[in-house]
Amino acid sequence: MKFGRSLRSAFWRGRVEDEVDSELDFHVEMRARELVDEGMKPAQAREAAIRRFGDIDKVNAACRDIGRRRYRDMRRTEYLSELKQDVTFAFRHLLKNPGFTTVAVLTLALGIGATTAIFSAVQAVVLRPLPVPHPERIFAIYETWKGRNGNVSGGNFTDALAANTMFSDMTAVQYSSFNLSDTAGAERIIGARATASFWKVFAVAPAVGRTFRADEDQPGREDVVVLSNRLWRERFGADPSVVGRQARLNGRPYEVIGVMPASFDFTEDSEQLWVPVAFTPERKAMHDEHFLTVYGRLKDGVAEDQALAELGRTGQALEKNFPRDNAGRGLTMTPIMTDLIGAYRQRLFVLLGAVGFVLLIACGNIANLLLARGAARGSELAVRTALGAGRGRIVRQLLTESVVLSLLSAAAGLALALWGIRALVAAAPPGIPRLEQTSLDPQILAFTLITSIACAFVFGLAPALRAGRVDVVTMLKEGGRSAAMGGVRDHLRTALIAGELALALMLLVGAGLLIRSAIALQHVDPGFDYRGVFSGRVSLPAAEYGDAVRIHTTFERLIEEAGKVPGVTAVAITSQVPMGPGGNSNGLIPEGRPLDIRSAIDSRLRIVSPGYFDAMGIAIVKGRPLTSEDRRGNVKVMVISETLAAAAFPGQDPIGRRIACCEAGSDGKSPDYKVVVGVAGDVRTRGLGEAPLPEFYLPMWQIPPDAWEWIQRGVYLVARTPLDPASLANPLRGVVARVAADVPLFNVRTMEERLQLSLGNARFNTLLLSILGAIGVVLAAVGIYGVIAYFVSRRTQEIGVRMALGATKRDVVRLIVRQAAVPISIGLLLGIGASLAATRVLTAQLFGVTASDPLTFLTVAIGLGLIGLLASVVPARRAAGVDPTRALHTH
Repeated sequence: MKFGRSLRSAFWRGRVEDEVDSELDFHVEMRARELVDEGMKPAQAREAAIRRFGDIDKVNAACRDIGRRRYRDMRRTEYLSELKQDVTFAFRHLLKNPGFTTVAVLTLALGIGATTAIFSAVQAVVLRPLPVPHPERIFAIYETWKGRNGNVSGGNFTDALAANTMFSDMTAVQYSSFNLSDTAGAERIIGARATASFWKVFAVAPAVGRTFRADEDQPGREDVVVLSNRLWRERFGADPSVVGRQARLNGRPYEVIGVMPASFDFTEDSEQLWVPVAFTPERKAMHDEHFLTVYGRLKDGVAEDQALAELGRTGQALEKNFPRDNAGRGLTMTPIMTDLIGAYRQRLFVLLGAVGFVLLIACGNIANLLLARGAARGSELAVRTALGAGRGRIVRQLLTESVVLSLLSAAAGLALALWGIRALVAAAPPGIPRLEQTSLDPQILAFTLITSIACAFVFGLAPALRAGRVDVVTMLKEGGRSAAMGGVRDHLRTALIAGELALALMLLVGAGLLIRSAIALQHVDPGFDYRGVFSGRVSLPAAEYGDAVRIHTTFERLIEEAGKVPGVTAVAITSQVPMGPGGNSNGLIPEGRPLDIRSAIDSRLRIVSPGYFDAMGIAIVKGRPLTSEDRRGNVKVMVISETLAAAAFPGQDPIGRRIACCEAGSDGKSPDYKVVVGVAGDVRTRGLGEAPLPEFYLPMWQIPPDAWEWIQRGVYLVARTPLDPASLANPLRGVVARVAADVPLFNVRTMEERLQLSLGNARFNTLLLSILGAIGVVLAAVGIYGVIAYFVSRRTQEIGVRMALGATKRDVVRLIVRQAAVPISIGLLLGIGASLAATRVLTAQLFGVTASDPLTFLTVAIGLGLIGLLASVVPARRAAGVDPTRALHTH
């Protein structure tokens, strides 16, 4: 068709040139005749006529250009006129067939709507860049140790990283929680202590006021604060005059100097204020405490690999200059978007791929419907061909109908997508960054438009090309009866059924693997008895609780008063609860190993009060728990987890052995050893799907004073009760208010809620993939039913002949089902092969089951095969009930 247009264009251009040449020759010839009549010789007359005409080549070129423009205008007018006719006819045709139109629009709208909703989430979370200048040049920088990324120490930042030559600016951030108090009460919010270079790294100007300067990033001058736009609106009513006023943070007055723009609220749970970190000289010299998150902006023209190479050299220098604290440590970096999104990128792209399968299944169904419609319209298309419509004209008309159908479906799909986005955001677990920003913005509308047009060609091109190959003579002679001859030998329909089943099987296998993982997780022992346990966090402000003795006294009183609350059977405090955010770790060196960081076992620190193991329901498998006798001045002790015991003392009894940790000995140089008095059962601190980590428990009364700074004087209050643990929230808030005025009890949850939240992402992914799998199965079953029903309707006469010759109803059903089993079997085999490759992307999300689990594959294949056969049995039974006499007279 394209070749034909090229020939026509070339032919038309030849006619334009010939027409121009002929017209100019005519004018020259007429003028020459006039000159001959006046007495000039013919040759002289022609030369004079050409000379008087002017620059004939220029006139010729101008006339040819005018002719070509006229041709293009004619073609454009003709095309627009034909397009208008095609669109008008498409609407008339769809309105004349409301049943077909309704089924097709709803089927495709479901696929387009689901795809738009999931893509909206992908665009909001993954694809949308951070609203800062050149975000692709901002990187998060980590220390590496034993294959894991971790935070950076103050000494390493100030001694080495700040002097790096590949970054234009670099900042260190300590994320902290703050007590914000005023006449409205106390509120715990998340904020950040940052170096003044923070604002250069992110290069975003405040909406109101200013940011803090380098001279304010110093001890004693750090009492200034910049508010996030979210906090400014929610807490201060978006009042611009708040700049210059005082805000009380952690018991100290801070001057509000600026408010950031709304775009700087990267996520719903991002920090809400910024204050100077104001490193003390001691912090700048400390290479052992790793608590800083570091960001850097690459200089223009510097490549990522160049910066990574320099970080490698910097890490080697740190290891050489400070071997005690940096042996075995290195430095690495990752783009800030990767750091922000984490594993959600892959999970969302998996869901986008799954919903794409659903859309392809829907397109397959529409293609089958259009093939049936094309066969039924055979006579109409034959007449149009006989009247002069070319194959290209018919194909274009049918494709226009497909585009109109797809655009109508897209309009309906947008309504479904809007509902789907709301449901998606509402059902999602907390912590998915920027998901709340999901919306139908212009980019999403453009995506939907492009997707709908692409779908029109996916499901409409093959039916249109087939319909365009109509045999005019045969079709007009037989009145469309030849369409019945395709029968089950229609390879295109067979391929569509097989493809739909293969895609549905891939969806179901993925959902099945996630469901089996969820079932396996339900049977995992978390290592503690979560039933009947309340938990809430308390953080004491440094301004009022800078003395370790007062901190001890306050927490002792808190435990005592909480124990008096009716229904409380056990109460304790801990620096970290299972399934809770954050946490601290230390490198432990068992006695007898070299006092070198390479010998250290990275272990999670738990500072606890007596009674913690009873309150949390953690078993002591050997030795004893911590008691009220474990105080400063007595033998320093610890309880370790089973995993830590196996790593520190493999094949030995750990009770009575010693481990160096957390502080120096009495001489300030030798290690401080603590005696292991008990071994606690392993706790799956990071979630049921994560292996237990080495953990150790220190008695609250024996920790060094500096330890309160490690945990920023923040602890969890845990209480066990036979009642509903949520009912303890208000009484315990009252206890905290009496013991520590203006200190809120926050992050309040039962331990069962924390456990369920830890499973939130797995359940969310399983739910979505299961829903998409169910939709895919339904669409595939409907597609099989529709194709088999069509085959049966075209073979009514054949079936009548068979039954007239003695075939039973069972024979007819068996015949049709056996023939339907061929594409079903092909689809299942293709689906199994594709699933073996595709399910590898789910490996990180699986627990207790492999990506090629044979039970899941077998169950899904058998189930889907039975559904497919059942979808073919229904039209087969209907065909078997046909009266042979009437069937023989059908055609």
